[in-house]
Amino acid sequence: KMALTSLSAMVAETATYPIDITKTRLQLISSSSQSESTNAFRLAFDIVRKQGIFGLYRGLSPAILRHLFYTPLRIVGYEHHRLALPTDSLHAKAIAGGISGVLAQVVASPADLVKVRMQADSRLVSQGQLPRYNGTIDAVSKILRKEGFWQLWRGVLPNVQRAFLVNMGELACYDHAKRFILRNQVCRDNIYAHTLASFMSGLSATTLSCPADVVKTRMMNQSSGKETNLMYKNSFDCLLKTAKHEGIMALWKGFFPTWARLGPWQFVFWVSYEKFRHIAGLPSF
Repeated sequence: KMALTSLSAMVAETATYPIDITKTRLQLISSSSQSESTNAFRLAFDIVRKQGIFGLYRGLSPAILRHLFYTPLRIVGYEHHRLALPTDSLHAKAIAGGISGVLAQVVASPADLVKVRMQADSRLVSQGQLPRYNGTIDAVSKILRKEGFWQLWRGVLPNVQRAFLVNMGELACYDHAKRFILRNQVCRDNIYAHTLASFMSGLSATTLSCPADVVKTRMMNQSSGKETNLMYKNSFDCLLKTAKHEGIMALWKGFFPTWARLGPWQFVFWVSYEKFRHIAGLPSF
């Protein structure tokens, strides 16, 4: 199961990564910035125009590395937690999904930080500046040397908060929606059921997690050092300052590309994962 979830996650991440980098770039744009478009399509086109098509894949390697840890731990962890649930209610599944996401995210947080930093670097390149990092290994090396080992877990609190909300919405909703579809005979346990369930789980996960995702992205993009003045002291300070200076809706900045990515990501992941399980002789999720 661990191997199959990793393989499915790699396929889904590669297919939807250009949407993810667009979302991250949108979340890093403050209301005071006049030089960058806040339209997702224009921003993506601008990245391609200035950096080429591969600019949309900057930071893909740490993103895939993250999913080699994050996705197997949360998916397989949720299955084990589900077996121990005293009830089949949505609330119980939501808690199980949230806990699975938290444990997985703590392990995968360093890879997530490197991914965010490298995605943010594409913004510097588009402005004619030199990127901070030349690759995944260079990024890890510089962070360790300049900021220290524990800074690899910078932003872990908003990251964990987001992981709890995402997995509470994603895993519990997919599981519950799929059971509802099968129980009411909307369709059989096939690609149609998986597509409907993944669509509903993606929408709920995005709505719940977008504020924490914005805070996580901004916190992780901060680099610390003796000569560095941090804009945000902690995740709560980031939340307050974002809402105060940019308005409450800024916490849902990047909602459309986030949902536009989560929907296809979950479709590719769940359809692949369910198919791989069937080929391997495992029961349906």
